[in-house]
Amino acid sequence: MYSIRPQHALALAVLSSSWFASFVYAADSLQKYPERPIRMIMPNAPGSANDTMGRILAAKLGEALGQQIVVDNRAGAGGILGMEIGKNSVPDGYTLVSPSTAATSIAPHIQKKLPYDPVKDYQFISLFAVMPNILVLHPGQPPKTVREFIDYAKVMGNKLNMASAGSGAQSHLSGTALMVAAGIESVHVPYKGGGASVAATVAGESQWTFTPAAAVMSLIRGNRLRAIGHSLPKRTPLLGDMPAIAETLPGFTYSGWYGLSAPKNTPKPVLDKIRNTLLKVAATNEFKELIAAQAAEVVTNTPEEFRMFVIDEIAMTGKAVRAAGLKSE
Repeated sequence: MYSIRPQHALALAVLSSSWFASFVYAADSLQKYPERPIRMIMPNAPGSANDTMGRILAAKLGEALGQQIVVDNRAGAGGILGMEIGKNSVPDGYTLVSPSTAATSIAPHIQKKLPYDPVKDYQFISLFAVMPNILVLHPGQPPKTVREFIDYAKVMGNKLNMASAGSGAQSHLSGTALMVAAGIESVHVPYKGGGASVAATVAGESQWTFTPAAAVMSLIRGNRLRAIGHSLPKRTPLLGDMPAIAETLPGFTYSGWYGLSAPKNTPKPVLDKIRNTLLKVAATNEFKELIAAQAAEVVTNTPEEFRMFVIDEIAMTGKAVRAAGLKSE
């Protein structure tokens, strides 16, 4: 029968006490977390939709965690720079990432050597909002419904211009996805930014655009643009009686999304604390109202659901990229 020798017993005692001390230290650290401000990497410029939404979350999540969350704008290369910085940050819970839609779902299809894997190099925490794209027309155009627009576009063909914020922008790919789904064609006219593309549609230089809701809501209310459909799966009180495009084109969705991630290997207990706090914040009326003011809806999910969502977004965006004829750089 094997017996533990005195020296072995001493070693086991030391190991046991060391493990217990580490456990207590880890539990104590988690209880105190966060002990200093948290950095949120923002792969977009100030004033962008992702920046606006991320700052709303940073303010309220920081309040709930008891520490400031500092938004660190690292725009450049279509969001790739910020995503790379986020990937390479210390995974200690003091760096979070507000994923860029373009750098997450578009870049894999147009960049040959992406310095990160948008699925494998990050820990997914949760979505926190979805913003629909809205199909808007210059008021001088005759269509009043999505069906009328599709029929009209089939007749007019390349006599209609579709404005976008630039080649590869969300409004370019969402508009392309809509044309593919509807079986229509229009001339793509890229502008330098969303503001310019929306202004061109207001002026009648372009006849339509399919763009994030926040960029056009005031113009719709002022009757300077006509909204005929949105990209959420079904109607929403957020947009009154505006129909979903899916009512005419079953299954069609192409909305902007906003979520929170962290560098790979961030400790799970820390991620759980952040996520549980985010869920509490997202459930408050104040947060819902702040998000609704941006013409978006609060949406949360599990880390695995968020990961699968991103995988699906990458696949869906790939179809739009190919349809738009964008090539790898």
